[in-house]
Amino acid sequence: MGDNRVLCSLLFFFFFFLVSCINAEDPYRFFTWNVTYGDIYPLGVKQQGILINGQFPGPLIDSVSNDNLIISVYNSLDEPFLISWNGVQQRRNSWQDGVYGTNCPIPPGQNFTYVLQVKDQIGSFFYFPSLAFHKAAGGFGGIRINSRPMIPVPFPPPAGDYTILAGDWFKQNHTDLKAILDSGHDLPFPDGLLINGRGLNGYTFTVDQGKTYRFRISNVGLTTSINFRIAGHKMTLVEVEGSHTLQNTYSSLDIHLGQSYSVLVTADQPPQDYYIVVSTRFTSPVLTTTAILHYSNSAGQVSGPPPGGPTIEIDWSLNQARSIRWNLTASGPRPNPQGSYHYGLINTTRTIRLANNAPVINGKQRYAVNSVSFIPADTPLKIADYYKIPGVFTLGSIPDNPTGGGGYLQTSVMAADFRTFVEIVFENWEDTIQSWHIDGYSFFVVGMDGGQWSPASRDTYNLRDTVARCTTQVYPKSWTAIYVALDNVGMWNIRSENWARQYLGQQFYLRVYSPANSWRDEYPIPKNALLCGRASGRRTRPL
Repeated sequence: MGDNRVLCSLLFFFFFFLVSCINAEDPYRFFTWNVTYGDIYPLGVKQQGILINGQFPGPLIDSVSNDNLIISVYNSLDEPFLISWNGVQQRRNSWQDGVYGTNCPIPPGQNFTYVLQVKDQIGSFFYFPSLAFHKAAGGFGGIRINSRPMIPVPFPPPAGDYTILAGDWFKQNHTDLKAILDSGHDLPFPDGLLINGRGLNGYTFTVDQGKTYRFRISNVGLTTSINFRIAGHKMTLVEVEGSHTLQNTYSSLDIHLGQSYSVLVTADQPPQDYYIVVSTRFTSPVLTTTAILHYSNSAGQVSGPPPGGPTIEIDWSLNQARSIRWNLTASGPRPNPQGSYHYGLINTTRTIRLANNAPVINGKQRYAVNSVSFIPADTPLKIADYYKIPGVFTLGSIPDNPTGGGGYLQTSVMAADFRTFVEIVFENWEDTIQSWHIDGYSFFVVGMDGGQWSPASRDTYNLRDTVARCTTQVYPKSWTAIYVALDNVGMWNIRSENWARQYLGQQFYLRVYSPANSWRDEYPIPKNALLCGRASGRRTRPL
């Protein structure tokens, strides 16, 4: 009898252990996407768009911090295709980043399944196609990473949560735009602006009077910064690319290429319809489009002109950018205050200065970083690095500082050590606004100002409560400085979010390296990894 009780107890505890293990694993969310061409009419002209499951824009990814996302992508186009995940950090897993420096493209008629985790992240992001100027045809969509139920959010649950994908658009097909760039010319001025894939008054957001709603706004355009505003309503900023912010109130927000913001809007006006307005910044002429904020008890439609916004004022935009601060008392993806990480008390060990320029190389317009205009290799850099294939790239093929010399073509890769804390200064010597993104990381925007950066500029840095994000603007004839902890091993793309500039070379890769070669620092190559170029015919791994 006693032996039976011992056996039963052991079985019970074994069963309890199994259940605990199962419950401890983070949830899985499965998506199956079919990528096709389809007719779209965003500006009233028939175009060949890129659809995901027949949708333009593509379906929303709605997830919770630490979820595992299994996204099976079927490429039904007639050309190779890749999707990248703007702002998803891919912790220890640059294999899933979805840019050509890390992944082989999905061949026409074939499938690839992304296996990624939104590890220790919250916030608003988006995905987009990263090859062959496909972004000009669609294929983008929103990514929403909600906080886990146990983690307090610094505002009451909103009555609704809306995603807005806004940006400039061209009536020409992406193949025609790509041909313009390939011929050595810059793109023409955009033909218009879209809100969720539609033109003027083409989209409606319905709200109930007296309730508060969350709007997640991303600039998914190709070439221009935008300003966002809602007639008669104030916006309370609550989150920027995964960071809870001080809840400042704005009447309009500048959103630069590749950036994402979350605002709370209370339907506290008389019951009618109101314009939601998006207009271009720093352009002549100024493009404008509208959507509708519709009160469910509306007594009338919109009338009159939409409210105007800022146009070419740089100081206005710079001051607004400086006003965006981290909420030091709010929890992030983990149950501890965001301000518990004292980035301002850590000494940087390296300064990297990156200057953009627009050289003409071999008679064609190119764009460059520190005089190097990036050209893709015949094999993805991460895969070549894994298999130790020589001749694909050279570490140190882009300098840490501007050269001031003429531009040249190179597959540029910069070396960096794991767990270093570095200062990166983006220097813009041109008359156009720039927007920079770093895959795999969230960084602290410690300073920005006009003129030439110098070591004395550090005296103006915000070392207390600057916001952490993944995309930052650099104003004309200005600089922006960031601090970043290189705690994510991998091959990471640093690029212009101006897609013509990115396509014509204003990007490079940062190889963050750990000599440990341990799964603790980086996941192994996926079993289902596509292999191409000089890696064709090799094996991935058995387990």
